[in-house]
Amino acid sequence: MRFDKLTTKFQQAINDAQSLAVGQDNQFIEPQHLLLALLQQEEGGTASLLQRAGANVGGLLPALQKALERLPRVEGHGGEVSISRDLNNLLNLTDKDAQKRGDQFIASELFLLAAAQDKGETGRLLRENGVDKAHLEQAINAVRGGENVDNQEAEGQREALKKYTLDLTERARLGKLDPVIGRDDDPPRNSSLAAPHQEQSGADRRAGRGQDRHRGGPGAAHRQR
Repeated sequence: MRFDKLTTKFQQAINDAQSLAVGQDNQFIEPQHLLLALLQQEEGGTASLLQRAGANVGGLLPALQKALERLPRVEGHGGEVSISRDLNNLLNLTDKDAQKRGDQFIASELFLLAAAQDKGETGRLLRENGVDKAHLEQAINAVRGGENVDNQEAEGQREALKKYTLDLTERARLGKLDPVIGRDDDPPRNSSLAAPHQEQSGADRRAGRGQDRHRGGPGAAHRQR
């Protein structure tokens, strides 16, 4: 699988998984490393996607951390790690699924779908914490909104849009938006600006009445008679 065909978010997660493996003296990057990296990714969508599918993310995280502690450690190997056979197989399945869907780039949610069907440790942990293929696929389709992954930043753009939408919703709840969606509160109206105009208008009216009396002198005298 070509690394440059992964979305930016997925590439970052694999780099983070590599760091996890190096930090724990593991020789291989396993599916557990990658899944934990995805869950811990800053501004990533994996945790919310799994929650949407009915997963117990609060239970999955410590289970993954314990699973990593059980992996073989090899000290003094110079920090050189490689992708394990299990992870390579899952990544190939992810690539195949992306091609079937017509995606131009491979997104991380398809790795989750492949992992949920895995017969190894990662698949077992997902299933034990409430993940099943059917509900996960429904959640993926909902998040995608019927669109293909046609650019490398698709996952990041999706999360940015979700964050912006949630921010608008929260601002509306707090009464910080007016009926024009997305606009801030109405600017304060400066009532002092209207006062001179009003005073001038009153003066004009009084002056006008005086002018009427002068202009209409003969007529006014006639009406009084």
